[in-house]
Amino acid sequence: MATRRFTMLAAAALALLATPRPAPAQQAPSGTLRIVLVNALASVDPVVSTAAFVRNHGFFVYDQLFGLDSQGEARPQMVERFEVSPDGMTYRFTLRDGLAFHDGQPVRAADAVASIRRWGQRDIAGRALLAATAAIEVVDDKTFTLRLSRPFGLVTEALARPTANALFVVPERIASTPANTAFTDTTGSGPFIFRPQEFVAGERAVYVRNPAYRPRPEPADGLAGGKVVMLERVEWLGLSDPATAAAALQSGEIDFVEQPTPDVLPVLQRNRNIRTFALNPIGSMVWLRPNHVIPPFNDPRARQALLYLVNQQENLQAIGVAPSEQVPYCPAYFLCGTPLESATGAQGLREVNIARARELLQQAGYNGERVVFMNATDSPINNAVTLTMAENMRRAGLNMDVAAMDWATLTQRRNRREPIEQGGWNLFVTIANVLDSQNPLVNLYLGAPCDTAPAGWPCDAELERLRAAWWEESDPAKRRGILEQVHARAYEVLPYINGGQFRVLAAHRANIEGLRPTTIPVFWGVTKR
Repeated sequence: MATRRFTMLAAAALALLATPRPAPAQQAPSGTLRIVLVNALASVDPVVSTAAFVRNHGFFVYDQLFGLDSQGEARPQMVERFEVSPDGMTYRFTLRDGLAFHDGQPVRAADAVASIRRWGQRDIAGRALLAATAAIEVVDDKTFTLRLSRPFGLVTEALARPTANALFVVPERIASTPANTAFTDTTGSGPFIFRPQEFVAGERAVYVRNPAYRPRPEPADGLAGGKVVMLERVEWLGLSDPATAAAALQSGEIDFVEQPTPDVLPVLQRNRNIRTFALNPIGSMVWLRPNHVIPPFNDPRARQALLYLVNQQENLQAIGVAPSEQVPYCPAYFLCGTPLESATGAQGLREVNIARARELLQQAGYNGERVVFMNATDSPINNAVTLTMAENMRRAGLNMDVAAMDWATLTQRRNRREPIEQGGWNLFVTIANVLDSQNPLVNLYLGAPCDTAPAGWPCDAELERLRAAWWEESDPAKRRGILEQVHARAYEVLPYINGGQFRVLAAHRANIEGLRPTTIPVFWGVTKR
């Protein structure tokens, strides 16, 4: 019953999003908005890092070639128009008039092409697109073409990539930075301008309205449409303690909190000066990511053991999520309540089975070696589920070392491939939304391309073959059949473990208007009375 109610709520929210709202009229900016997001900004290159804070920063200062609307459809954003050849193998894109970077230089097709090429070296969807691309070429200052070498049915969807290594257009000189080297120049063409002189990593990031930005004429819809900025300034503050953030929201010192912890929500909802809403109507999933390279989870039987040490509802209760916002059991790699929901191949996750987990660990040859479970203690949700799952792992005989750190440190350490004795790791938790996981192309942690996979480095040729077959197939019925095969294979490989699906409400002062359920927090169309 709870699952059905959750799905109905999500569907209702999406239906609401589908109703276009008139484009807001240009008006004088309405002051400063002070916000607290899940994590504070620690770095600024959205290609080098998959951290959500970099993506959030990106939507302030950059723009996209295509944007996903409220129904998940890719709509032209920086692109004015595009044409596709009759055989579906060649795309021609023309940029909008008047696009300019924050330094006053015009946005050119060369900037778009260089940005795509750099992004395509790192992002899971970008690598898939470029692997199917014969050539991507500049025609003139406003036009470029992309010619495929083999079928690829999701070209515009890939170019609208909004999360993980999101695709934003940067100047060609910045896009020439090697894809494994982080840039620090934040020149973009988006609706806000970053203020580097006011930036304190982990504490404060400041953005001001870009007066030269030219929004699209149509209403904002999801992450697409007209990005009309009606604020003079946004200050993104690093308040990691949820009680401190809640108190600041109640006193009016801040205006918006992306993810108040469930224990403080009832207090906020009783305050007549505060409103709550579902920023992310479908919800999020806890992902438990094992390291596939070093013992013990390089052995698939040890990864299978984790399925019997994770109780999804136990995790959600540890977070403190209200029953109405829980999906008590969801085995779906593409989230429950979505068109691609599946349970094919699913095992475990409903209840802890210590005996079965011990049996699998013994088969894998586990002999008491230390298991490092990185714990982002500055994220209350990550911390709660990490401690809950770690205790079940101890009960099964795993020698757990729960290493406390902040999320920014975790995002750096997870890239280390060294053995445990040299600072390596075995497990960490991350939280993914529907945009992170909506299909086999864009689900960042589902891919198993070995050394080019993100931290954890799963490696399975069959899963990669099935993923590619899914996005190359044009027949919907056949594609659904391939999806079930992808799902079954994922439960054999276990690139990650589904730790539970839930929804957390955002909160804001009542004098803030224009916030919408966009999944990713964005602040165009927002006013402060």
